[in-house]
Formats: sequence, structure tokens, C-alpha cells
Amino acid sequence: MNRRGKSDSRIVPKKRPNKGGGAPPSAEGVEGRGLAKGNTGRQTRHRARNRKRLQQDLDRVRQVAERDKGVRFTTLWHHVYSIDRLRESYYATKRDGSAGVDGETWQHYGEELEKNLEDLSGRLRRGAYRAKPVKRAYVPKEDGRMRPIGVPVLEDKIVQRATTEVLNAVYEADFIGFSYGFRRGRSQHNALDALAVGIERRKVNWVYDADIRGFFDAIDHEWLVKFVEHRIADQRVIRHIKKWLKAGVLEDGVWQIGKEGTPQGGSISPLLANIYLHYVLDLWVQAWRQSAARGDIIYVRYADDFVVGFEHKEVAEQFQTELRERLRKFGLELHSTKTRLVEFGRFAARDRRRRGEGKPETFSFLGFTHICSTTRKGRFKLLRQTKAKKFQGKLKEVRTELRKRMHWRVAEVGWWLTQVLQGHYRYYGVPGNLPALKKFRYEVGRAWYWTLRRRSQKTKVTYETLSRLEKLWLPPPRLTHPYPDQRLRV
Repeated sequence: MNRRGKSDSRIVPKKRPNKGGGAPPSAEGVEGRGLAKGNTGRQTRHRARNRKRLQQDLDRVRQVAERDKGVRFTTLWHHVYSIDRLRESYYATKRDGSAGVDGETWQHYGEELEKNLEDLSGRLRRGAYRAKPVKRAYVPKEDGRMRPIGVPVLEDKIVQRATTEVLNAVYEADFIGFSYGFRRGRSQHNALDALAVGIERRKVNWVYDADIRGFFDAIDHEWLVKFVEHRIADQRVIRHIKKWLKAGVLEDGVWQIGKEGTPQGGSISPLLANIYLHYVLDLWVQAWRQSAARGDIIYVRYADDFVVGFEHKEVAEQFQTELRERLRKFGLELHSTKTRLVEFGRFAARDRRRRGEGKPETFSFLGFTHICSTTRKGRFKLLRQTKAKKFQGKLKEVRTELRKRMHWRVAEVGWWLTQVLQGHYRYYGVPGNLPALKKFRYEVGRAWYWTLRRRSQKTKVTYETLSRLEKLWLPPPRLTHPYPDQRLRV
């Protein structure tokens, strides 16, 4: 039988001609089918099967890590230099990613992929692999400054991604639940929902919104290696992590050795950052909350941004003092302008009104401004709206790109704007943020209208024309995320 996925065997007709069996037959018979061309004598290689086997290998590592929190893994490197894993890492790398200092692109490397992967695997196995410096690039930040990022060479991207996948099997068993940054199965909205449910359901009256200054550039290499060695005893893994940390940065033809920090942009940088903050911050907060704290406390961290909620102000001030000392020990420092303690929660408006003060302050986390609000019945409600800087920054990008595409076909620009709006809705479409989504769509349509009018001095674009284009190309705002308690309940 030819079942689903088993269609390579021959098919022999069983139905006879309708009339007689003479030669030649008196009626047309049913046609059979031979083997598919190209399949004879060749075994098809299934990437899905290889991927399943690779995951099964890591499942055994994961089970040991979960069963014994104190075990140190001595043999992990053979999982990294496996050609199948390197191949999967290659295909998981961005095809249009920027080339590193060697100029190697994804397409060119893939022309002789198997040969290149065999050579890379051999160098990793023999210890002949050498990490190359990362190319320095800059991306704009919200405050107008430029954020430095590193662009590794393609082979470094492949090996780092393979190493990250192997180490994640170990550290996912160690990372604590309130850590959400750069972890599989956890997103920014998981962190936002956990924070929202904590503020609404726990006795939170004060919120400590913190940000670590230049975290990725301030990571101490010695401390980081010590933290990794708590779980990883395979010196080949440690040696290659040191290689990536010491590879340095190439900027304007000048090579600078890396003495501290890990360049943003590498596949392994987020994992190393999580390991560093796991030992420096997460474990300390968990122990402090159980021993020195009083009242309810919530804690949510995404990368180097974290929010802590307190029931009592004096506990929050004590935490702030001890936190600064803790971070200073490991070479870290809180950002003075982005870190603050605000009165926030279900009783904040009532308490400030009794003292004759104004409305409760707001704070921002992961692109959303969090506001104390109330329902129609007067109950406390956490309102999350698009952060003003994010809103204006994205709108500025759209206006700039519209000027570049001024003379493109209207349909092409319309299709692009559809993708922009749908992407915006997918992230910012949370309950309570519908007015901000409507405003963003209105501003995008308005910017498109003025761009179309500038295409010619004899323009015939009117508001009626814009209305037809908006119905065709600008999708209406929609909420793409459930209420926080619904997602956590699931």
C-alpha cells in the first residue's frame, strides 16, 4: 500500500478492462505507475529526521540537568561539531544577514555546503578552529544615540548557534521562571503578562523600574567564565567561549582586543548574558525575597531590563540600596535616569489623593507605558499603551521610507504599508491599547496622503482617493493578544 509519505513504490493495476481480455483488449485498461524518476538507487535524506535525532540527543542532556542541579557536564563538545547540528545551525542563520570581516555570505558558503561543514567540523574536533574579530556596526537608539553591535563572520555564527542550542539544554533547567529574555518558548509578551497579573493580583504599591547601564559592554569575563564552569566542565566548550570573548572588535580597520563585555549581535551573547544575570541577579533576588523581605514582592526580568514590585516602601528602599552594592561587586551599575522607584498599584491613586498629590506616575517596560486606571465600576485596572518614543520613532521611520518610495507603484507601497501595520498590531495589539493603534493607522494614512500629493505638481489625489486606498491597503486595528490572566491560565 502507498500510504502518506510512502509513494515511491510501483503501482500495479488490479482493475481489468471493461470488456473481455483479448489481445488487444477491447476497452482501455487502467494505467499503472513505475518508480518516480530520480529515486532509483538513491536514499532520500530527511532533514526532519536528523533534527528529531538531534533533539533526542539533547533530551538526554536535559534530563540529567533537571535531575541533578549540581552535576557538571564533561562531554558536550561532540554535540557541537556534529555535522548535522552544524547544518541545522547554518539553515537557521539569516540568509540576508550582514557579512563579517571575511566577507563570506550565506549564499556563497552554501554553494559547497557539505564540504565547508566537514572542514569546519574537523577543525572544531581537532582544536584548530580560530574565532575571528567581529565587525562593529551601529544602530540608532530611542534617545538618538547609537547602539554598537557586532557582526561575527558566518562560521562563528554557525558554531555559536550550535553551542547555544547545546548549552540551552543545560541552563533551561537552571534558569528561574521570572527570567524571560532570549529563552525558547518565552517572549516579551509573556513577561508583560506576568508583570500585569502580578500588579493586579498581588499587594503591589511601589514599583522599582530598573535598567543596567551598558550591560553587554560591562560583563566581566573572569566572572562569566566562573559562572559557566559551575555547570560546564568540558574545557573545549570553555576554551571556545573564551575565544569569542577575546576575539575583539574590528572598527575602521583598527582591531581592539575584548577585555570586557560581549558584543551584541552574536548568537551566543544573549545566552551568556542570561547566565551572568542568573548568578548575579536572579538567584540573589530569590534568596533576598525569601530571607530579608517583608510583604508581597514580584520580580520580572527581560534581558537587562527588570521590574520589581513591593508592598512596602521601606522594603523597596532597602532593596535598592543592597542591589547597588550587589551589582557593583560584579562590575555593573544601574542607569541613573532609567532607574526609579514610583508609587504604583491598586491603592496608589487613593493614597496620593489623601495626601493631596496628583495622579500616580507611570513607568515603561518593553515598549509599553504602564498606567494606573479604573474600570467602569471603579475597580483598579492596569492600562498598557504604546510608549510615546516608540510610537513617534516608528512613525518617523515610516515617513522616511515613504519619501524613498515616493515614485513607486501605489500597489507596491500599499503592500509594504500593510506589512508595517500588521507587524505593529502583532506586537502592540494588547487589550486597552486600541486607541493608540487607531491613531497609528491614521498617522500612517495621513503620511501616505501627503507623499502621494508630492509625486506631481498636478496631483489628483483627494481625500476620497485616500479613503479608497486605506480600505484596500491599510488594515483596520485589531487586538492580537488576549488578556494577561487568560494567557497565564492557559
